[in-house]
Formats: sequence, C-alpha cells, structure tokens
Amino acid sequence: MVELSLVLPRRPDERWQLAKQLGVTDAVIHPLEVGDGKTRWSYDDLLGTKNWLEDAGLHFSVLEGSVPLTDRIRLGRDGRDKDIAEFKQFLRDCGDLGIPVVCYDWMAGVRWARTEAHVESRGGSVTTGYDDAKMRGGPEPAAEDVTRDQLWEAIEYFLTEVVPVAEEAGVRLGLHPDDPPRDDVRGIPRIANSVENYDRILDVYDSEYNGVTFCQGNFTAMGVDVPETIRHFGEKINFAHFRDVEGDADRFVETWHDDGPTDMQAAMDAFVDVGFDGPMRPDHVPTMAGEDNSNPGYHTKGRLFAIGYMRGLLESAEGGT
Repeated sequence: MVELSLVLPRRPDERWQLAKQLGVTDAVIHPLEVGDGKTRWSYDDLLGTKNWLEDAGLHFSVLEGSVPLTDRIRLGRDGRDKDIAEFKQFLRDCGDLGIPVVCYDWMAGVRWARTEAHVESRGGSVTTGYDDAKMRGGPEPAAEDVTRDQLWEAIEYFLTEVVPVAEEAGVRLGLHPDDPPRDDVRGIPRIANSVENYDRILDVYDSEYNGVTFCQGNFTAMGVDVPETIRHFGEKINFAHFRDVEGDADRFVETWHDDGPTDMQAAMDAFVDVGFDGPMRPDHVPTMAGEDNSNPGYHTKGRLFAIGYMRGLLESAEGGT
C-alpha cells in the first residue's frame, strides 16, 4: 500500500500537526530540514529524531539526502574505503533504529541544480526551473576531469560493498535520478539519467535493497512514459517523489501537481498495480500567496494541496483494483 509522506523538520513545529491533520504519519527527514549546521548524522542524532517523532505519533520513514556519501566515493578517489566504512556504519545505525529507507544520489561535483526560483505559475504562484544555458561558465568544478567510466566503476564498487550491509541492516537504498538528468552538468558526467543506466545499476547487485527513488519529475525530463516506467521498475522502487515538470533535461520548469504533462492518475494507478508499498511524498511544490519563497519548492501550502490531490488519486486507483 502506498504510504503518503511529507518532508518534515527534525524539530517539532506546526508542520508536524498539519501532517497528522492530513492523515500523514510518515516523515521524510531531508537535508534542508536538518539544521544546526549538521551534514552528518550520528547514532544519537538519529535516535533523538526517531524518539521525538514517535512521541508525536509520527514514523521516521526515510532519511533523504543528508547521508555520509562523499565525492571521494562517487568519483572512486583515494580515501573512499574510509568513507564507505562510515556509510556502512550509518546503515547499521539506521537498521538498529528501524529507519527503513535511505535515499541517496550519484551527482558528483554539482548536485541538484536550479537556475530559476521565481517562474510565475497559476494565480501568481512561483516555481523553480532549470536552463542549461544559464549553468555554463564560471570556474571549473573540482570533479571536471572525471570520466564516465570512473563513475561506473565507483558506483559498482560502492554497491558491491554496501548492499550486503543494507540487507543485513534491513535498510532499503533508493538511488535518486540525476537532477537534471543530463549527460553532464558543467562538464561533469552523470550516469543516473536513463532507464537503461538504471537497469545496469540495479544489475550490479540484484537485491530488493538496491533500488530506485522514483522521482517522477526527473523521469519526465528524461522523456520516458512515466506510468510505463513505474511498471518497468516495479518492486525495485523503494521510495517515490510524486511531481511533474514541463520541458526536458536541458530546460524545464516545475508545475502544479495537477497542471503538468504527465497523466498523474495513470501514474498513481501504476504504483498501485505494481504493489508499491513504500513512502511517497510530494516534491517541489509552488510557492503560494503569503509565503516568502525563502525555501523554493518546499513551502507548506503547496504541499498541503499536493497531499489532498494525491490522496484523491490514490483512492481512485485503489478503488479500481
């Protein structure tokens, strides 16, 4: 059964209460919400967050983004074994605490990229966008000399090392697509940018714990049929981002969940048809009236709208099964 979830702050505020009022009890803890300048999670950080959430009637379902995965690992450079050992211990800690899903990415050098944060949308709301022409220029990134073969070797080495630990810990890994899913950004190659490449990554270590974070917006930007691709990956999907974009990997803008090119009912139908039973969260919502756009894509009102929309789609999908 699809478990609707929301990115929530690590510390309680009204968003915790709003989530429960919406009937959402699965929390995604995201780097944008870690606070305290932290980039790594200790066991006590995880334990404290889990306890606080559970005391409030919420479940720590996903840790996303703020994981100890370094560019030394992604690029296969000296020192990666030390960093991989830290990642393995992190997985053991998550397993000991019952945190079931970790979302990670393989974007070296330049991570999630947006070039616009004030694209006007419905009723004067604003969304984010990407234009590759606006990303060009500037100093060369530190990873500019890496080759695609190096990235492939590095992810194969990483998965061979960590997936057995994830299996033992009972923690499912979900690889997020490159965002944007281009062949390169500022000259740095990317590999998590096509269905074919994902198949190769999943074949490195065939396990339910080596899976996909199915971010619909990125797969839309790849130019694929989203419902068909959900069915293609099926049980390999461990986490889902329900969103939509208009455009392609070179130039796209985020859309309202009900106003993009993807048949969102067909997408939800596909998740239900394949028996997806993991967390699914709305992603990258418009900033609405009364919000200051200081955290583009992650303000509250748009997410409340998105959950209501997703719940309606889910009820329709489940009613047809």
